[in-house]
Amino acid sequence: MMRLDKLLCEMNKGARSQVKKAVRAGLVTVNGLQITRPEYQVDEKEDQICYQGQPCVYEKYVYYMLHKPSGVVSAREDGRERTVIDLLSGEGRNDLFPVGRLDKDTEGLLVITNDGQLAHELLSPRKHVEKEYECSLARALTAQQIERLEQGVDIGEKRCTKPAKVQIVPGKEAALIRLTITEGKFHQVKRMLQAVDNEVLSLKRIRMGNLVLDGSLERGCYRRLEPWEVESLKKLGGEAGCGQSGHI
Repeated sequence: MMRLDKLLCEMNKGARSQVKKAVRAGLVTVNGLQITRPEYQVDEKEDQICYQGQPCVYEKYVYYMLHKPSGVVSAREDGRERTVIDLLSGEGRNDLFPVGRLDKDTEGLLVITNDGQLAHELLSPRKHVEKEYECSLARALTAQQIERLEQGVDIGEKRCTKPAKVQIVPGKEAALIRLTITEGKFHQVKRMLQAVDNEVLSLKRIRMGNLVLDGSLERGCYRRLEPWEVESLKKLGGEAGCGQSGHI
């Protein structure tokens, strides 16, 4: 059970003062009855609530998969740049945030949610999960460079990176690879390729753990995660989790 005004706030119907005013004005019904007391207790799972004549379905947590395009920053808000949250403005929520970050010029899989606990678990530096990137390089990798990447390379920090997995994309030019890492250091993929005397021309995240970027999602588009995908993320947080939250 929870207060009616609190529930309406969590459903992004306005600030507490606004929803209190709306309730007192008779704009809210619960199970068909007009309720004018903001402190009225409701069962968020069972009661049928209407706000200004429109049914309200309470969802405490929501989860989205976004195909982040290049040129958009991974932030809730930015005074100068368009953000990934701007791409979800049609959802009518003000509590969403990206789980981790991708560089402005990096595209691909990004999870958007309002579940802070899940995000915390996924981004905990104590946990690791495979993150796979499709990388277009300036030059094809040599066998020696691949071996170095798969052993771990020095990117100017106290320790070398953890071993990566390198796969040449079948049927494509040799300068297009898939790189799988289990960390999330700042600009890690770009710095790893620089460490073997190469350069990333474009970068796209295509997988995080068992969650794979939906091939039908165009750049800048998003969809709700399926229940099994949400469970997959929760298992990542509980069992493996992502690395640090630095830009990739």
